Amino acid sequence: MDKIKVIITDLDGTLLNKEHQISDYSKKIFKELYDRNYLIIVATGRHHLDAMPLVAGFDFPIYLVTSNGARIHNPNKELLFSFDIESDAIKSVLDLEIDPEFTTVLFKEDVWQTNKTNEKLNKFQKELNYRPEVVNFKNETDLKAIKMFFTHESHGKLIELRDKILVNHDHLFSHAFSLPYCLEFMDKSVDKSVAISKILEIENVRFDNAVSFGDGYNDEKMLTATAHGYIMGNAPESLKKKLPQLQIIDTNEFDGVAKFLAASFLDADVLKN
Repeated sequence: MDKIKVIITDLDGTLLNKEHQISDYSKKIFKELYDRNYLIIVATGRHHLDAMPLVAGFDFPIYLVTSNGARIHNPNKELLFSFDIESDAIKSVLDLEIDPEFTTVLFKEDVWQTNKTNEKLNKFQKELNYRPEVVNFKNETDLKAIKMFFTHESHGKLIELRDKILVNHDHLFSHAFSLPYCLEFMDKSVDKSVAISKILEIENVRFDNAVSFGDGYNDEKMLTATAHGYIMGNAPESLKKKLPQLQIIDTNEFDGVAKFLAASFLDADVLKN
């Protein structure tokens, strides 16, 4: 732990509690770590317009990786990197006549387009900075997007959809389940770990100098790339079994990340919440 200089964390299911917010205790611990010169990186599947109001609660500058690595913003909120999925690639997926029981979403720059209103997704935003727009995708001429994802209550049906899409698209997309009911597709070159490596190069540090925290399959490469990766207690059992070498910590509901960091890096008087 003496070599650790970088702390990397996911948001949903990891740093955020069940109300999709960063608790006051977590803010306190991260501020203390920042004051002790640890580099803080937040890496999330959320769009940057959605994530920025959440991390603003830290009240100190951080690096922000969003859309699973398709966007990177520096501590001054300047865009360092962006990569989109081409319109034709997305069209070839939507031409598969996906059952309308799936909620289909395209992350655009300023809005997220969807085939129908999904209140469960809407609840992820406390502040509606990144607005949904219900569209008929067959009438859209420009489908270029940061990320494409599908949601359904049945994880099994999402697996079937994933397999259907990958038959002819495996060479185009990387994919992950950020949550059991959220199947996400990005350009093949996009991953949180790839984006993080760009930041580490800028800061002249290595993955060996970093710890990471996550709860989803979109965190897998990030968790295994860092010196120490930690899986949330609320993560899917399948992820825990896939990565048995990684330590499991407390859940997001009970500030698992902040409590672990406080116990590992801070003085005893800071552990009180």
